[in-house]
Amino acid sequence: MAPPVKKLVVVGHGAAGLAAALSAAEQARDRGLPIEITLLEKSREPEAGGNTRWSPSYMRLAAPDRIAPEFEDDMQKASGGLADRDYYRTLAENAVQTIGWLQAYGVEFTTPIYYLSVGPPRIQPVGGGREIVERLAEAAKKARVSVRYESCAAKLLMTKGSVSGIDVRTADGVLTTLDADAVVLGSGGYQGNPEMMQTHFGQGAGTLKLISPGTQFDTGDGIRIALEQGARISGDWNGMHIEPVDPRSDQSAPVVLVYPYGIVVDQGGRRFFDEGAGLVHETWETFARDLHFARPNSIAYAVLDSRLLEISGYERAIRSDVPPYRSETVEDLAALIGVPARNLHETIETYNASVTRDATRFDATRRDGLATADTLQPPKSNWARRIEKPPYLAYPLIGAIAYTFGGLATNDKAEVLDKTGPIPGLYAAGEITGHFYGTAPNAVSVLRALVFGKIAGQQAVDFLLTRATEA
Repeated sequence: MAPPVKKLVVVGHGAAGLAAALSAAEQARDRGLPIEITLLEKSREPEAGGNTRWSPSYMRLAAPDRIAPEFEDDMQKASGGLADRDYYRTLAENAVQTIGWLQAYGVEFTTPIYYLSVGPPRIQPVGGGREIVERLAEAAKKARVSVRYESCAAKLLMTKGSVSGIDVRTADGVLTTLDADAVVLGSGGYQGNPEMMQTHFGQGAGTLKLISPGTQFDTGDGIRIALEQGARISGDWNGMHIEPVDPRSDQSAPVVLVYPYGIVVDQGGRRFFDEGAGLVHETWETFARDLHFARPNSIAYAVLDSRLLEISGYERAIRSDVPPYRSETVEDLAALIGVPARNLHETIETYNASVTRDATRFDATRRDGLATADTLQPPKSNWARRIEKPPYLAYPLIGAIAYTFGGLATNDKAEVLDKTGPIPGLYAAGEITGHFYGTAPNAVSVLRALVFGKIAGQQAVDFLLTRATEA
């Protein structure tokens, strides 16, 4: 007699969900397990892919066949020592193999020049996250994964402490139940849910701009349905990855990352932070969060002079398609951006007077040590050059959220944990899991989604095979 067909449901069509569905299909095929895999995605098919579709998808590897040096130590530093060592060791040990797996499905990689500044080594898929989504989706469908679009996970069902099904709500409001012997959750964080954002980040969090069109679908559904069944939480629930963007642009992630090379002023025309405190990936979260929650009208302006245009490759640090405000005088620039001309003039004069070091040492690619005099408050620790060469330029900046840090507790097998240990048949990967603390480690988000999505799919099949043997 043929063994009964086991059923696996995967929630989410981004890097984590697609990696889980495809790796599960491969594992089931190789081990001779009859399995029915269904992938649920709440968006329409043209929109599917979550944050991954819109992400540049930088990954922290020195090369496709080599993990970045000091990877695990860097994860601990980024988390303030709170990171799960087993989780990140597993990530490091599986990263290269996962990249090779993507390459086998036609994803090609390059070594990008990352904005302007130096930083940890990175690779990037040619075509960005969209290429990952399209290649894995194509392979999953060929592997007979059934994809249901406009289908939202409404409730996780358990029987005798183990996963037994999932309620699904379609776009027309109809609720149906899918039987499931195992479930993988890869449906992202909750940044697209204004109520959850308000609950965890306070007043004003529900109005944060979303960094990409795919971000709107990350509404915490997977987190909610797992918590209802006793799953534990993990990660920094007061943490988010947020970046400074140009509010005039309608493009996805129109970041403006040249602010270290000038000054930033609020609507009163006054400086309020150290623009040169670190490389952009070391300051953008703190800066962008301050923009939204602490600045009047949640906006500020990067003010520079024409020497920005002399920095080789400066365009890489600007993804806005809208040109900066430009003027031959500070007073006219102030009028263009709507700040008091007298205040802006005084701010620039005070700043210029504190710039006393040799400007020929300026180096946009690293911390160059060009600091202002101690009398300037707040100080500027690097890249301090006088703003004096017209035309003067200004970019408006607001904060835009990419993803939240708080999520489900999982182990190095991608199993979702409750108070006693793994919840039988339940797995999770990607932004839905809580493994980030303090700040997002640079170029890790998509990489961990892929690695642990792949692991989740494999582990789910192992679980189903065990259950089939027991039956």
